[in-house]
Amino acid sequence: MCWGTVWYPYRLLEQAGISGTVASIYTYSLSILLGLILFYRHRHAAWRQPLNFYMLGIAVGWTNLSYVLAIIDGQVMRVMLLFYLSPLWTLILAKFFLHEQINFQRYLVIFVSLSGAALMLWQPGDWPMPRNTAEWLGLSSGIGFAVSNVITRHSKQLSLSAKTMSVWLGVVMVSLLFVPFLSMPFAWPHQISLHDWGLIVIVTMMLMLATLLVQYGVTHLPATQATVLFMFELVVAAIASYCLTDEVMTMREWLGGMLVVSATLYAAITHSV
Repeated sequence: MCWGTVWYPYRLLEQAGISGTVASIYTYSLSILLGLILFYRHRHAAWRQPLNFYMLGIAVGWTNLSYVLAIIDGQVMRVMLLFYLSPLWTLILAKFFLHEQINFQRYLVIFVSLSGAALMLWQPGDWPMPRNTAEWLGLSSGIGFAVSNVITRHSKQLSLSAKTMSVWLGVVMVSLLFVPFLSMPFAWPHQISLHDWGLIVIVTMMLMLATLLVQYGVTHLPATQATVLFMFELVVAAIASYCLTDEVMTMREWLGGMLVVSATLYAAITHSV
């Protein structure tokens, strides 16, 4: 449920003058501090596959940061549906890096996914492309998630604790790279109210739990099937956005989204990708 609702406290923090980038730095820095306590006994695990440790951190760092920035400024359901094109990208990456074959079912998944995206993004007289920065970020977040899935599956010697710490470190590192490009002033710790610190702590707890569950899931499931675990997030996001915002999706956007979801579910049910 985390990814379907975490956008709301991030939006509240943005309204309080704490950008998504800065909020990500604080939430994941707190996660790292708590992680050092939880995983202290496993502190040497990262060096079993150091290259994969850092590659995973960069991939997930971009995935999480781009998702947060997209969900703050974009339409919740459109951003999430663009993110859920990730099985398509996972399929392609798994072909080249995990040497998985593309059969008829996989081509069908590609066709249905792209058809759904085209229907959802289509505008009269224009190409079916993301229409703003938030949607491009949402799309790139899905690609980043696909990359992280493949890296995770390829990092069998990395423990769950090492993968989790890699995620948290990666988000902080990638977020720090974007600090010079902030459009609003950096919110220093002493400038943040107690109420907003409470929100940051709540988000930290949500993200810590989500990261642990995600890394466990993608480690123990085939690469492309991992995304199906998060389909429930779409239901949560739909309910949350209906209750908390005035965002409305058109029938065409819903139909396109249903095709994207159908392709993902088909991939998982048939074990085809």
